[in-house]
Amino acid sequence: MDRGAEFGRAAGRGLVCAGAMSLRALWLGSLLLGMAVAASLHGAGALVLQTDFGTKDGAVAAMKGVAVGVDLQLPVFDLSHENTPYDIWEAAYRLRQTAPYWPAGTVFVSVVDPGVGTARKAIALQTRSGHLFVSPDNGTLTLVAESLGVAAVREIDATRHRRPGSERSHTFHGRDLFAYVGARLAAGTLEFAEVGPELGGDIVRLPHPVAHAEGTALVGGVPALDGPYGNVWTDIDETLFAQLRPKLGERYRVTISRSGTVVFAGEMPYVNTFGDVPEGQPLLYLNSLLCVSFALNKGNFAAAHTVGAGGDWAVRLERVP
Repeated sequence: MDRGAEFGRAAGRGLVCAGAMSLRALWLGSLLLGMAVAASLHGAGALVLQTDFGTKDGAVAAMKGVAVGVDLQLPVFDLSHENTPYDIWEAAYRLRQTAPYWPAGTVFVSVVDPGVGTARKAIALQTRSGHLFVSPDNGTLTLVAESLGVAAVREIDATRHRRPGSERSHTFHGRDLFAYVGARLAAGTLEFAEVGPELGGDIVRLPHPVAHAEGTALVGGVPALDGPYGNVWTDIDETLFAQLRPKLGERYRVTISRSGTVVFAGEMPYVNTFGDVPEGQPLLYLNSLLCVSFALNKGNFAAAHTVGAGGDWAVRLERVP
């Protein structure tokens, strides 16, 4: 066999393969570039859904079906569907907890709506941060309005903006109104100015305590519990906490009460994280939102001391001399 000829044939095959690979790479690169340009021109933002529906039936899937029916390319995500039924405050706090970490242009649809079908308004709120929220006007948007600022609020004109064919449905506005409007806003097929009449920033707001200093003590509320771990989150942020000039390792006296009745009173150290105390021991730390919180290392503080969350819960914090 002529080794030179064989080498030439092998080299030729290599060039053909390399050429094919180059063409494939070029085609793939063009496809990805085209997709990126299309997405840019498309202008879609993410759609994030929150409900108290749970996921055991088809309610959430129906909302998602309506959303992708508006635009198959629309990115749809879940915030939570395991909120306590009818608990508007919890829904408000979860929006406050998560919204700042999503990019401007994200549309949040929040449906915890015990007044569905009644005279309560359906609204879309645009914050100064550039986020959009679509929700019943029942207090759900209290905390994002405070933390992100209100740029504009509009009442949804349900005579013009609801899922076609849903006019006789009165008990599933999450599917027929909120998911539909939210998806159209996210997809760019509905402008915020077209949603309905302006409300001048006037929305229903839930009353809640505001953390403050009282002499050498700090007083605040318990807006939420930290999921399955039972950590107790307060609204005493790091700026307010700094007024006590805290140092790691110092002990603090904590009093937690509900409607004036004390349910916990005890001392615990201020530390960075759970493992800084022995297993089963209490600790005071700054949570992921940089607010004062209480926990048991590998335990459930809320369950151990029957602590809940909401507007009727209060906390008092002071350094142990």
